[in-house]
This record gives sequence, C-alpha cells and structure tokens, in this order.
Amino acid sequence: MKFRNIGDVLLSTPLVSNLKYYYPDSKIDFLLNKGCEDMVYENTNINNVIVYDRPRIKKLKILPQLLEEIYFTRAIRKKNYDIVINLTEGERGAQIAFFSGAKIKLGFPVRKGLLSLIAVFDKLGDDKKWQHAVEKDLQFVNLLGKEIVSKEVIINWNGDIEEEVNQILKENSVQDFVHIHPVSRWMFKCWENDRMAKIIDYFEEEKNLKVIITGSFVQKELDRINQIIAFCKTKPINLSGKLTLKHLACLSSKSKLFFGVDSAPMHIAAATDTPVLTIFGASFPVLWGPWKNTIEKQLFLDIDGIQMNGSHCMVSMMNHDIVYEDSIKKSRGMVLIDYDKVRSALDLML
Repeated sequence: MKFRNIGDVLLSTPLVSNLKYYYPDSKIDFLLNKGCEDMVYENTNINNVIVYDRPRIKKLKILPQLLEEIYFTRAIRKKNYDIVINLTEGERGAQIAFFSGAKIKLGFPVRKGLLSLIAVFDKLGDDKKWQHAVEKDLQFVNLLGKEIVSKEVIINWNGDIEEEVNQILKENSVQDFVHIHPVSRWMFKCWENDRMAKIIDYFEEEKNLKVIITGSFVQKELDRINQIIAFCKTKPINLSGKLTLKHLACLSSKSKLFFGVDSAPMHIAAATDTPVLTIFGASFPVLWGPWKNTIEKQLFLDIDGIQMNGSHCMVSMMNHDIVYEDSIKKSRGMVLIDYDKVRSALDLML
C-alpha cells in the first residue's frame, strides 16, 4: 500500500520487483490513491491494482464516508493476504493493515491517531533514516529476511501508447528533442518563468534541439506554462494537458534529455533511463534526487551547486525558506538559482 502521490508510487516499484523475485508464485496487489494508477499498470510483477478514490470519498457526508471506509476495508480482508506492507506513516494504511487479517504485517510507525498507540505491525521500517525514497521502501526486503537484488525503478506502457507518441512526433516533424516539464504540483518548486524561457531558447537557438513542453491538465499548471512560453523568443511544441502519464513516459524515453524541477515527470524520465537535469531549490537531493537505475546507490548530496549521479545532473540550492513575491508563494532556493548556473550544467551534460 502506498497512499501518496504519483512519484512516490513509481519509486516503490523496486520493492515489488524484489518481492516477485523471492516469491515467484505469489500474487501481488498494489493499493494506491486514485490518479497514481499509471505508475504500476502494465507492471508484469503486479497482478491487480486497487484504487482508493480519495477525492470522491472525502466529498461524502460523515456517515456515508464511514460506510465507504468500512466496505473498502472489508473488501481487502476478504482477499486473505499472507503479507501486507504499508509504505506510508498515515492512519489509512495502518487501519487497513490492522483489519486485513494478514499473517505478516509490515509498515512504518504510525505518526498520529489511535493507531499510533497500537502495535499494528509485526516489524517496523525506519522512517527517520535520511535516505532516498527508493531505499526507504526497500527496507522491507531486509525485514523479510532477504537481500536486495534489484534497485531498478520501472514504468511500462503498451504498444498503442508507443504508436500514438510516434505519431505526435511525426506530425510535428520532430526527431532530436528535449523534453521540458517546467511545473510541479506544488508551484513553489517551480523556477522563475523568464529563466525557464531562456533555457528553452538556448536549446532551440544554440543547440538546434526542438523543445517539447508538457504539463498536466490542471489549470494553474497550464496558466504557468503559457506565461513561460510568452517569454520565449522561439516556438516550443506545447503538449500540456494533452498527454496521459503513460504517454509522457514514452515521450521522455525518446528525448535526448529531460529538463525540469522536482516532480513526478522528473522521476518518470529517470525511470526510462533518459538523462535528467533537474533544479532543486525546495527539496532535498538525498531524498528525492532522480534515481539512476544502473548505479547501486544515490550519489546526490544536500549541498549547493552542480552535482552528478551517473548521467543525471542537478543544480541544487539548500535555502528552502518560503517567501512571497506579489502574493506568490516561492522557495528562496529556487529564486537563488540563476540562469548561468543552469546553463553551465547543461553545457556540462551536452
């Protein structure tokens, strides 16, 4: 169970691979929040994806909401799982684990509520250790008495997705291109619009690489991307709001380089083994840096400057103070990262 966001679910896939390696005849189900399904659909190690429709359930009145929670938990119990692993510290996963009837229950300590006072889990993962999200989830392999055999983050898509992305590239006469996803669910993680536009122009004018921009269908992201494009001298291809996460993953896999901020699309691009340049001025590199599948350990540090991890590169700034400019919430670190620093990193990669 992973009741978090899109990128968090994707970074749990190495755990699934290890479980399937040691229990090859097992059936593995993955329980997650609605909106994260694409991260594990088509994963051959997963038999069934169970979706918790949090937005819908939260809109219900108290009694219908309580009944929904009871029905959902009872449905899980009826599956008679041998092992349940909860990958978050929240109450919902702990509640489902507690009532699941599973023979073995593993999870992180519950941070608050009644279940924080009850021994829900047979063994606990360490949620205090400062480590990458991939390695945090992989603790449960060791708690089952096994050695970790793979740290590869995996995302899959089918042939129809491949054909549709190829058709998009053909219609736009694109061969060599850079994939830029300039926005994040949390806008304070975004870079300054004019600087992002200058980087887009740099790729198109100086490196002769076409830029394809993506963003979700959320209006605030679409508006932000339109603001960035308004600063551009060139004309990047804007596919914002037009792609599913599977299409986005396939697109990333065909790009020469991915450029963006700390976001799920950044992790998706890294999972496709596309070189990633990312800007971290509101996040911790040790915890959330782009994971390199072919390297045994994450090499990014919580420091200022340009740093590498295999083919991935990061410009990081550790001043995470929140400031407001014209009533817009920003991270001081993102504001302090200048264009020249990012261009230097790009020159290093290219």
